[in-house]
Amino acid sequence: MRRIPMMVVIAAMLPMVSMTCIAQSGPYKLLTTAKVGGEGGFDYVYADSAARRLYVPRLGPSGKVTVFDMDTLKPVGEIAGVSAHGAAVDSGHGFGSSKPVVMWDAKTLATIKTIEVQGGPDGIDSFDGRVYVFSHAAPNVTVIDAKDGAVVGTIDLGGAPEQAVSDGKGHLYVVLEDNDKIAVVDAKTLAVTAHYDLAGKGGTCAGLAIDVKHNLLFATCRKPQTMVILNAADGKILETLPIGSGTDGAVFNPATMEAFSSQGDGTLTIVKENSPTSFAVEQTLTTMPRAKTLTLDTKTNKLFLITAEFGPAPPPEPGQRFSRAPMVPDTFSILVVGK
Repeated sequence: MRRIPMMVVIAAMLPMVSMTCIAQSGPYKLLTTAKVGGEGGFDYVYADSAARRLYVPRLGPSGKVTVFDMDTLKPVGEIAGVSAHGAAVDSGHGFGSSKPVVMWDAKTLATIKTIEVQGGPDGIDSFDGRVYVFSHAAPNVTVIDAKDGAVVGTIDLGGAPEQAVSDGKGHLYVVLEDNDKIAVVDAKTLAVTAHYDLAGKGGTCAGLAIDVKHNLLFATCRKPQTMVILNAADGKILETLPIGSGTDGAVFNPATMEAFSSQGDGTLTIVKENSPTSFAVEQTLTTMPRAKTLTLDTKTNKLFLITAEFGPAPPPEPGQRFSRAPMVPDTFSILVVGK
């Protein structure tokens, strides 16, 4: 998952002002902002709705995966010494997209083993007893058996993967950030069977969600800032809708028939599926800057996002275009969005 310079985020926010004002009112609101603190960078957040646990990986020398109670947002434990971008849980085991990948007992949080992988682990998803670890460098996907941690195989997607979804019928869909396509993978053979071209409707896409019942894909993109809705069977583009700047994640809630895109400009775009052929931006909710990834609690229909406050960036070093702004200590926060 590519990081976005703060100067770029702020600049991108300006054209979003009018859209935010127009669509701000709606059913969703920011319910809770819990400052949980802690050191390290951050990327993905993961909800284990059944076990009521929220996994927040932190990056860096003191990296760890902190686990929170989803209902109280109080910490319940951690997996120490893991600098991971994301986490996933399947078959009673947790996995962090670190190098090597760390596997732990999802009940006790005790580390079980480490799994050597190639590439640079970034995103991670789990479907049907398998864990998929994504890397922009080859191999693009390392597939792990969630029961025993064995590497099943690898996949060359033909591009840099970001988010993935499964239709539960043997197909995996992965959005490719660098070539504006969606790779279709046969989950049984681990072979790429198709690439859906977004045809200029969306570019630098980083989020992907699926309506399994109606076989629809929702790809969220940065250049242009759009949500592209496609038929998952053939890749036909059905609709293109505007979203905020700096999207880095998407989810679909079948209980409410809504697709969500979280953005680094501090907005959350909510798209309503009125029918399998009719879609509209229902609301653009203000969250916080850099709250660009999200996860859905399927039990309560609440969304969880993560972010922090940042100070001014220091002057760039010679030869650099920008410097990274420092995180303000103890400002790392979990945001809860709901109705």
